[in-house]
Amino acid sequence: MNHASTLRHHCARVIVSGTLCFMTHILAAQSSNFKNTLLPQPSKVALGSGAIPITKNFTVSFNGTHNTILEAGVRRTLDSLETETDTPLSKELQAVNPTLVIQVQDVTGTRPTLETDETYTLSVSKDKITLQAHTVFGALHGLQTLQQLVQVEDGRYVIPAVDINDSPRFPWRGFMLDVSRHFMPLPVIYRTLDGMAAVKLNVFHWHLTDDQGFRIESKLFPLLTSKGSDGLFYTQDQVRAVIAYASARGIRIVPEFDVPGHVTSWLVGMPQFGSVRRSYEISRTFGVWDGALDPTRESTYQFLDAFIGEMSALFPDDYLHLGGDESNGADWKANPAIVAYMHAHNMKSTDDLQTYFSTRVLTLVHQHHKQMVGWDEILTPGTPKDALIQSWRGVESLAVAAKQGNRGILSAPYYLDGMKSAERMYLDDPIPSNTTLTAAEQKLILGGEVCMWAEQITPQTVDSRVWPRTAALAERFWSPRDTRDVHDMYRRLEVESIRLDGLGLSHISGPESGLRQLAGSEAAASQLAVLVSTLSPVSFGDRYNQQKTSQLTPMGNAVDYTRPDPPLREDLRLLVEGYLHSSSPADHIAARKQLQTLFQSWVSSGSSLDALSIEHPKLNQLTLRRAQLPKLGQLGLQSLASIESHTAPAPAWIDEQNSVLKTAADHSELTDFVILPPLQQLLDTAGLH
Repeated sequence: MNHASTLRHHCARVIVSGTLCFMTHILAAQSSNFKNTLLPQPSKVALGSGAIPITKNFTVSFNGTHNTILEAGVRRTLDSLETETDTPLSKELQAVNPTLVIQVQDVTGTRPTLETDETYTLSVSKDKITLQAHTVFGALHGLQTLQQLVQVEDGRYVIPAVDINDSPRFPWRGFMLDVSRHFMPLPVIYRTLDGMAAVKLNVFHWHLTDDQGFRIESKLFPLLTSKGSDGLFYTQDQVRAVIAYASARGIRIVPEFDVPGHVTSWLVGMPQFGSVRRSYEISRTFGVWDGALDPTRESTYQFLDAFIGEMSALFPDDYLHLGGDESNGADWKANPAIVAYMHAHNMKSTDDLQTYFSTRVLTLVHQHHKQMVGWDEILTPGTPKDALIQSWRGVESLAVAAKQGNRGILSAPYYLDGMKSAERMYLDDPIPSNTTLTAAEQKLILGGEVCMWAEQITPQTVDSRVWPRTAALAERFWSPRDTRDVHDMYRRLEVESIRLDGLGLSHISGPESGLRQLAGSEAAASQLAVLVSTLSPVSFGDRYNQQKTSQLTPMGNAVDYTRPDPPLREDLRLLVEGYLHSSSPADHIAARKQLQTLFQSWVSSGSSLDALSIEHPKLNQLTLRRAQLPKLGQLGLQSLASIESHTAPAPAWIDEQNSVLKTAADHSELTDFVILPPLQQLLDTAGLH
């Protein structure tokens, strides 16, 4: 598809005393002046000629049809356009000569399902916009695309002429949020749903129970909540409001109640269902615990039947997630009655017992007219074919499920607490190009889910871990497989990040606020930002190994205000690439000056942060990084000087700088430098002269 995704906007940020200095380089111009910032990328885009200006005469018509969800979605769109363009717009939705005509074939939809048709077409000519969709939820996606089309042309806000024919590649495009390890209050949930809708994600997987907390009100079994939640849970009325909010944005809510393991918080209030009778307390540390429901007693299934019935009545979606992961079988083996039961029923291992449990639970789910989702531990040769498998082990596990006839979704590459770059996750596909699955088996892969586990996040830091990387993965689930231009993705992701910020997501403002708290003032935070902009958090595992994090670990440290895949990672790569390879002398000079300014800011940061740390000792969490960054700045400056003078540095100096880079690459102080590959490129180039 040859459209404006080829347009490059190379922008490098140089942070000097809190000021952002931008270098913009347009490598290509399109005759239509269309600047493609659409994300996810639509299936098909054809450029037209001209544009529709957004003026106070912009109006809308539904052609006489009515749907409260769609009407509310259009009003949100108009509010967004008003805010962006500073243009008052009419909220009358049945205009006589409308600018925007919305045509929906089926306006009866009240909530999305897995089978919902989400296709839409959007046609913009010089004087009219037509949005067509089979369902209101497809129309909602079209409205999101319409908002992304707004651009500035000749000093005015316009929607460029374009024809878009769009449909999702996968029907299950999910985001999972764990609220058990650290509770996430309702404002986090609502703004997360807003972000999901903006990038066309359609499943909110709400991980409500685990060893560290039972976060959903049960009226049938109130001890579950009163004993297992620390008082931090969602009432059923709150859940209903969240479901309505999500449905109005085309998002399904799939709750997870993890069984038979990860149930410590369940057993605090109801120990009679445990495999081993003991006193249980809410787990404050993380890992795999021995506690598990007893799968051999009928009372366990009677309890689960009642609980599943209660939750099925509360959550209208067709799917319930019952976990099934990481049940280590220790308590099963420790109970002689359970061991005897296994022998009596010819079960050779606890895996067989888990399969038995999963089959019984699946039957209960069916009785309440739901379908079951489980993590891939529930997958065995005997797993019923209608169980949907969520794979955290990889595409291989997902392929096994598909070959066995089970539908599945992929999550393994999309764990956000791994702190991988958007690039690394973006290139992983639920159906890789080298798949051995048949066409029929590939249809069983329903999509994927991004996962945000909550061991090391708080309501203040969660957004910076989720966004904007999740927007890139939303494109992986929506757009055609061959949409894989990483650098163009980053160009569009930069724009989408600001849009998400405008929705109230705090992935930018949260870390900025955190730096102010660490440094004590705006000016000091600007100095600290020079260092933090070069860092990302280490992965969950590395942080746990270094810090031994628990539910009680304070999460207001320097690492908590660093951003995964910070903008400087891509910006520095582009700036060095432009400096080394640009054919324009002016661009080469501009890039060199930008790099010099940036590297000098690193050199200057050391002394200023050393002085600041005397009054703010939490900054000593980055003592090593404070010392390393000036050295990296000197490496950059001297490499530039050698390249400009065409004089190779002394071999001993090159060896010394390679040692500096090697040491800086260590996982230290819970952080990783994101700036090292471009610096290595400059050093290697300097050594060639």
